[in-house]
Amino acid sequence: MTRERCSTTPSPAELGRLGEELATLFLEEQGLVVLSRNWRCPEGELDIVATDGGRLVVCEVKTRSSTTYGKPAEAVDYEKATRIRRLTHRWRAAHNVAYCDTRFDLISILWPGHGPARLEHLRGAF
Repeated sequence: MTRERCSTTPSPAELGRLGEELATLFLEEQGLVVLSRNWRCPEGELDIVATDGGRLVVCEVKTRSSTTYGKPAEAVDYEKATRIRRLTHRWRAAHNVAYCDTRFDLISILWPGHGPARLEHLRGAF
């Protein structure tokens, strides 16, 4: 999937926000129904919570403008994946959702200032 953006270089926070917007559009185009974006609790944040049929999908979005510090997907290590799983339990409790089949996805976006975004959707990434 390719999307254009303006030529000015965004701040890291703005790049992250733009990446999450792009990821949300992508997931909706794939037929997922987004339930929450940037859901926060004292322990942290979930980027996107959606449903894909009868399955809950928790999607972490990582956006980078270059691979200088590694690929975006490399930012999700065991510790980060464990925290996302724990936050998912908190999200379900806050939304009165009993245990359900859950998939943990990762959307990796490489978005250099001089070209279109490259999005990779890793289903069941962790």
